[in-house]
Amino acid sequence: MNNITALLMDIGNSIVKWGVLDGGLIQSISSVTHEKINNVGFSSITTSIPRKVDRVIASNVAGTNFAVRLSAAIGIHCQSDINFVTSAKSAFGIKNAYKNPRQFGVDRWVALVGARSEFRSSLCVVDIGTAVTIDVINKDGKHIGGQIIPGIELMEHVLSDETSNIKSAKKMLKDPLKGTSMFANNTKMAIQNGSVNAISGAIERVIGTLRSDGYKPKVIVTGGDAPRILKQFDDQLIYRPHLILQGLAYIVQNEGS
Repeated sequence: MNNITALLMDIGNSIVKWGVLDGGLIQSISSVTHEKINNVGFSSITTSIPRKVDRVIASNVAGTNFAVRLSAAIGIHCQSDINFVTSAKSAFGIKNAYKNPRQFGVDRWVALVGARSEFRSSLCVVDIGTAVTIDVINKDGKHIGGQIIPGIELMEHVLSDETSNIKSAKKMLKDPLKGTSMFANNTKMAIQNGSVNAISGAIERVIGTLRSDGYKPKVIVTGGDAPRILKQFDDQLIYRPHLILQGLAYIVQNEGS
């Protein structure tokens, strides 16, 4: 089904990303924040996507209300319904560890599909966004399980909001992290370094545990804040910035096969 043209949509908590699958390749990748959508409407998406596609497929973690409003806008623009992916018990070579697969976040599911479509070894898939999810599958595609921890900004903002002595640091937290050392000599960097090191340490511990258990996983990293974590590691992590779009492309090309 490489001749299919599909609009792929990764609807996260903070950002909506999309790309067009055409000729077997994902092209015209773009994104917009929910804040901008709230300010200017769905034209911030529709002005950048084609009117004619064979399919529209989406991974959505932004809730039902957003899905309904987006469906209306896409329906008018593309004359097509959106196929919202749901997590499955077993599909695309992956066996979900959750007893109730609907409780397994669809973004996590699609990320696993994307990683599995490229690599057939054991995998540790890390999505670093609003939350950080870590999921592991063995070489046979069996999902071992996963973890969810707060993302970098959540950690930073909780500290800024809830700790009165460091509220003044909140306005500075959006500055990009230029380098992370273990210790800081000011509040801003102490918050940033602590948040980044907490997530880096969690990833390191998961990798260490897997290796102790005999796994040799490839570690695939995605998500908007992934670049802030990648610099803490050498070359042991594989960066796939559009992993969920990759998973959606694989799903739309292999449904029913």
